[in-house]
Amino acid sequence: MTEVEANRTAVVALGGNALSPPGERSTIADQFRHTRESLGPIVDLASEGWNLCIVHGNGPQVGDELVRNEIARAEVAPLPLGVLVASTAGWIGYMVQQSIENALRKSGINRSVVTVITQVEVNTNDPALSNPTKFIGHEIPEARAKTLESEGHAVKIDSRGGYRRVVGSPSPLAIHEIGVIRQLVREGVIVIAAGGGGIPVYLDDRKGLEGVDAVTDKDLAAAVLARELEAELLLILTDVDAVYADWGKEAQRPIERLTASEARALDAAGAFGEGSMAPKVRAAVDYVRSTGGRAIITELSRGLDAVHGRAGTTIAR
Repeated sequence: MTEVEANRTAVVALGGNALSPPGERSTIADQFRHTRESLGPIVDLASEGWNLCIVHGNGPQVGDELVRNEIARAEVAPLPLGVLVASTAGWIGYMVQQSIENALRKSGINRSVVTVITQVEVNTNDPALSNPTKFIGHEIPEARAKTLESEGHAVKIDSRGGYRRVVGSPSPLAIHEIGVIRQLVREGVIVIAAGGGGIPVYLDDRKGLEGVDAVTDKDLAAAVLARELEAELLLILTDVDAVYADWGKEAQRPIERLTASEARALDAAGAFGEGSMAPKVRAAVDYVRSTGGRAIITELSRGLDAVHGRAGTTIAR
């Protein structure tokens, strides 16, 4: 294991769309390829000696799991959404873990990598559970959307104008496995945690931990994880190079730097896409306000440039 600098920790949030891009019906081979292609910033940070914790999304993948459930329900009992979140955290974690290990080996970096299946504590009274807004899965035809709605499933039109399924997405409050994650990260192990935003759970007075059928936003979970790890950096990697002012208009322009207060005011004014950039900005603001650390939102390939102030949008106090 290489020597890493104490207290120099970054949490990296990697979108599920990076592994399964919109408009592509990705096979597992495709997703392994996309995973390998997405790891440049992580290897770069590892080579600079950062302690690292990786959080990945699972929106496309957990939506596919629901489709498999529906197709096979006449033959085998369907699995609840919370269990499907755990399932995708396992197999996506495997892809990311194996791909990081191979990339590190090629670069001559001796660091261990591990996946921790992570439970994230939520409030069962969170209004988001009764107001589904979290997009999962791929775009579906209008006829299929109407069929799903008739069966009691929620469907909305996303920022690209396509029909997609939506589910409840409660706010993450705490990372249940934070103790073991913190210990591993401090020892220089690269940890993949809170996959898909983590498995939503709550503490029942009699039964103990119980699962919730929902999906937690991976950026918000990454912000909670970064706070609890006392990380100095939250790096949110997405498919645009920065946060933009006047997005979608002729006058659109990238914003290099925002204070947490400025970002919150812009969000309150509806400046960011509700199903796309807004959750990332909110996650960054929550992290910055609670820790005083630095959050960066940038495009996947610009990760290391952004860390050194040459790309992306930095949100700081």
